[in-house]
Amino acid sequence: MEQARPSTTRRRFLKGTALAAVPYALLPDTRAGAQSLAGDYPGAEWQPASTSNYTVSDRPASYAVNRVVIHVTQETYTDTLAIFKNPQKKVSAHYLVRSADGHVAQCVREANVAWHAGNWSYNTRSIGIEHEGWVDKPAWFTDALYEQSARLTAAICTKYGIAKDRAHIIGHYEVPGTDHTDPGPNWDWTRYIRLVNFA
Repeated sequence: MEQARPSTTRRRFLKGTALAAVPYALLPDTRAGAQSLAGDYPGAEWQPASTSNYTVSDRPASYAVNRVVIHVTQETYTDTLAIFKNPQKKVSAHYLVRSADGHVAQCVREANVAWHAGNWSYNTRSIGIEHEGWVDKPAWFTDALYEQSARLTAAICTKYGIAKDRAHIIGHYEVPGTDHTDPGPNWDWTRYIRLVNFA
């Protein structure tokens, strides 16, 4: 003879009792980590830089954010993430955009000061966006990279009230005191600013 199945109500009761027996210390705290895992830009993958590679701050309360600085990595996407995670490198950017598909990773919170421009004043008042590729290889500047980066820059400009123009969206080479040339002569500024304004 077949044994009778416990009723749905009894099954739910038993599951509830078992769950109640699990010590709260073993359950994840939904508050701890929720803030640290959520990025500032919807859809960006959180890939945190080493805390040795940026300065904790509370921007825009501590410093007004008034620029976006465009960079080119001179490295692959994967290698750039590894550099930002390496505490010996002393470099980071807020965002990294992948060439092939425009995928965006966030490495430093916008409230914090990323070490990307090589100029403390510019670091404190800007958001740094790195782009996978090389300044002398324009094939890395794909449609997807331009389009997704422009959406990101547009969102940053809207959030902080930054004008969507070349005076406020600048290349790394335009930062005073830098020896960098990125994003280089192959970066299409006309196209980029147009995409930012239409995003």
